[in-house]
Amino acid sequence: MNYPKLVVFDLDFTLWDCGGLWIDCTTPPFHLDIEGRVRDRSGRVFRLYPDAGEILDELESNGVELGLASRTDQPDWAGEVLELMELRNRFDYEQIYPGSKVAHFEAIRADSGIDFADMVFFDDEHRNIIEVGELGVNCIHVSRGVDRHAFQQAISE
Repeated sequence: MNYPKLVVFDLDFTLWDCGGLWIDCTTPPFHLDIEGRVRDRSGRVFRLYPDAGEILDELESNGVELGLASRTDQPDWAGEVLELMELRNRFDYEQIYPGSKVAHFEAIRADSGIDFADMVFFDDEHRNIIEVGELGVNCIHVSRGVDRHAFQQAISE
């Protein structure tokens, strides 16, 4: 397989599902329930999409760097959930704040030294796919979270 140097994921509706909401529409505090699932104050369950963990494992085992690019008004909440899910330390680059995904990617390129052409980006929003794609990043639209099919498409391109 021909892996890219860096794979970047959006969070909401791409890497995880926050009970059908964006992270900034949930209700903290967040906690682990008795079964180890992340929940918010209202009991909403947060979960990775079914293939996401396996995809992260495969990328890491093949030396691919990982990044996050997420636009949210509540970056601290996203960080808290990443910690509770024990995911935060898996990512080499993290850009989580309000604003354009173009700014996120410019910061990731500056931090990583990796060219846009050597990056793959997964996101659920077409506007982000278009904007980031114009930078030269290989962008993959996922409508129901990252899955094996989208991943295979990304590494074959």
